[in-house]
Amino acid sequence: MSNNSNLQLTVEGREKGKGGVVQKVIIYIVSISLSILSILPFWLMFVNATRSTPQIQSTAISFLPSTHLFDNIKILSSKNMFKPLKGFLNSFICAGGSTILAVYFSSLTAYAQVVYEWKLRNAFFSFIMAIMMLPGQLTLIGFLQMCYKLHLTDNLLMLIIPAIAAPSMVFFMKQYLHPALPIEIVHSARIDGAREFYIFNKIVLPIMKPAIATQAIFSFVGSWNNLFTPMVLINSTKKYTMPMMVSLLRADIYKTEYGSIYAGLTLTILPLIIVYIFLSKYIVAGVALGSVKG
Repeated sequence: MSNNSNLQLTVEGREKGKGGVVQKVIIYIVSISLSILSILPFWLMFVNATRSTPQIQSTAISFLPSTHLFDNIKILSSKNMFKPLKGFLNSFICAGGSTILAVYFSSLTAYAQVVYEWKLRNAFFSFIMAIMMLPGQLTLIGFLQMCYKLHLTDNLLMLIIPAIAAPSMVFFMKQYLHPALPIEIVHSARIDGAREFYIFNKIVLPIMKPAIATQAIFSFVGSWNNLFTPMVLINSTKKYTMPMMVSLLRADIYKTEYGSIYAGLTLTILPLIIVYIFLSKYIVAGVALGSVKG
């Protein structure tokens, strides 16, 4: 009887082992497929940046690079309106400034929601949630009217300062900070004589690094790709952001150089890829931290 039971256990173990291998194979296949689908649009954009306009018009999709990359870059440099260095600088100023303000003040608001106990705390959070439900297009007209009345049009500051109010980021930060921050640490720091901003800057912000990195990526990408608001507010060509300059490449009434447009788009997304590479490790750390706590 013991030999039969041992044989049965061995067979069951082999079946479980085979099932585990099948699951791993399925997971690998799904992961590789999703990775390919994610990388494919960027690869096609890079390939089209190396192709000429007749090649793009004759064959819409090609997976192999061509030899016209430098020709497309020359076409870009010959455009009077396209000044990549100036566009990169303006975009970095807007995206970097708005990201810093949004992340810091959203974290500060979330800290106040989690740590302090005051009568209108729940009402204030409900008000933030209500604002988050409003679409941005609904408040855009009033924002533009305010800018015109204050004579703040054609000013990059109006693309940076409004980022202080980021309701969705406040919600995310609060949800992350609530289980991640032990209140005892704050109380201990207060007993030791630490002030509130010192506690927030030196203790709370390091705890929030994964959440800050995640939201910084979203905020930076959103601000970098923002086209409509700058097109309405900015009039001076010297203040054009990179997406604005790329959009003007299609305004040529004589001929549209699709290869140069794809080259401009490739230049536009390079900073986004660099930012993601530097901040992605914090996102992974945040996911690992959440799994350990769970």
